[in-house]
Amino acid sequence: MSRPDHAPATDPPRPHALVVDWGGVLTSGIADAFSEWAAAEGVDYGHYLAALRQWIGPDAVDPSQNPVHAFERGEMEVPDFERRLAQALSEHGSPVRAEGLVGRMFVGLELVEESMIGLVRRAKAHGLRTALLSNSWGNDYPREGWDTLFDAVVISGEVGMRKPEHRIYQHTLQQLDVEPNGAVMVDDLAPNVRAAVEVGMVGVLHESYDKTLRELEAVFDLDLSAGP
Repeated sequence: MSRPDHAPATDPPRPHALVVDWGGVLTSGIADAFSEWAAAEGVDYGHYLAALRQWIGPDAVDPSQNPVHAFERGEMEVPDFERRLAQALSEHGSPVRAEGLVGRMFVGLELVEESMIGLVRRAKAHGLRTALLSNSWGNDYPREGWDTLFDAVVISGEVGMRKPEHRIYQHTLQQLDVEPNGAVMVDDLAPNVRAAVEVGMVGVLHESYDKTLRELEAVFDLDLSAGP
């Protein structure tokens, strides 16, 4: 039987994989955590932002010499980065002790958002493939229970790639064995979401649990507010 010239178009298959960021998505907000660290250490938060802009802002140095990018890819050791950041903060007027600096900065991110963890757990219970994709600052992750929560875990410093580089999204998709249009990326940073979309994934900018829940329910056509 010949195919009709004007056969009705079929809807594309819905995504069947969920990829989530760690800091700021499955934990408390990064900005809040770092501003609390700055206040505790007497660091002017504006000085911290100014130091970062020198490295990752519009007037950033050559990316090949960028301490943040190198650190996130695992190309720089924690003590070396701490010295570089402490020096930059001092130059902006906020001297700080270099030793243990990264650990002190991430204390606030130890507060896991149980609502978001539950959302990922329910997504997996519905049969979705799940993955964690995180840029690391050499910090430890509380990995207990991850073997049942995620089908794949991709940490930038462990794979030598970082968001928003396209290759780290492609690597994550390979770990999940899904095509780009079969996966959704949830991240709290717009550049990381844009990069996921450029790769072919569905991008969701995380701003709150309720907003992300609504968007994921619409994308997956699932009730994710409760278990299956």
